[in-house]
Amino acid sequence: MTNQLNKILVTPRSVTRSGHPALERLGATGCEVVFATPGVQPDEAELLARLPGCAGYLAGVEKVSAKVLEAASPTLRVIARNGVGIDNVDLAAAARLGLRVLPTPGANARGVAELALALMLALARHVAWSDAQLKSGQWQRRQGFELEGRVLGLVGCGRIGRLVARMARGLDMSVIGYDPCPTDGGCGDLKYCRLDELLAAADVISLHCPAAADGQPLIDAAALAKMKPGALLVNTARAGLMDSAAVIEALDNGRLAGAAVDVFETEPPRDDPLVRHQNVIATPHIGGYTAESVDRAISSAVENILAVLQPDR
Repeated sequence: MTNQLNKILVTPRSVTRSGHPALERLGATGCEVVFATPGVQPDEAELLARLPGCAGYLAGVEKVSAKVLEAASPTLRVIARNGVGIDNVDLAAAARLGLRVLPTPGANARGVAELALALMLALARHVAWSDAQLKSGQWQRRQGFELEGRVLGLVGCGRIGRLVARMARGLDMSVIGYDPCPTDGGCGDLKYCRLDELLAAADVISLHCPAAADGQPLIDAAALAKMKPGALLVNTARAGLMDSAAVIEALDNGRLAGAAVDVFETEPPRDDPLVRHQNVIATPHIGGYTAESVDRAISSAVENILAVLQPDR
């Protein structure tokens, strides 16, 4: 009989829907793998029902509250994220309860960076709008612009941001960076500037940092007012980085020419006006949803769980 203290809850939507070979390593070491509802991001009620009794938790992007952690703490020892962000977990509660919270840095960096670049190109050339026009029987065109010589402003200069910078340079863009929490005193080999300088100079702004702990959006009405008229905004990081209502207003008054969003406060979003806006490209949180990124993230998360639960295996 499987030891209940080695029961592992798995919640990432890509894995609960179709499984993953890396999970076999958990079973081979005597762990019992249990899944959240297939293909659905679990809410607090589901976590409260499924997580107590588990020793490990392979978590997706769902919110993990102090209430959930307290309910699970008698047995839970480790939370392994299948990505770099751990701000969806109440870290103060986890620390108080002695729980390890382990990310998988860099696992999905390539997938997110490539999506960010794809969204920049799609915005600059009105790809989504043009496709919608043709499919509705209309022959309409919007003039786009080329990215060569344009300034890309990266907000967040970690692994993802630096990958985006390398790709953008391949398109002959100029790249500047700002990091709200730099780890090396700046943005590595990028030209570092203050946020207000970046907002004023960039033709395209791409967000690659965590949301603020106090919940205040980095891109609010004041920040949008400092942007170059006609700028593009890309958010593949966290929904909390943007004030959605202010972004819509900036799109309507022309301060922003377009925006692309891969992350939402509620997923899936419910009747979100940002999603419906004709100058917005919206994607369903697919930044790290590539075969390669999923493989790296799940494999690393499994190793993180086993390293805590079975360090002598």
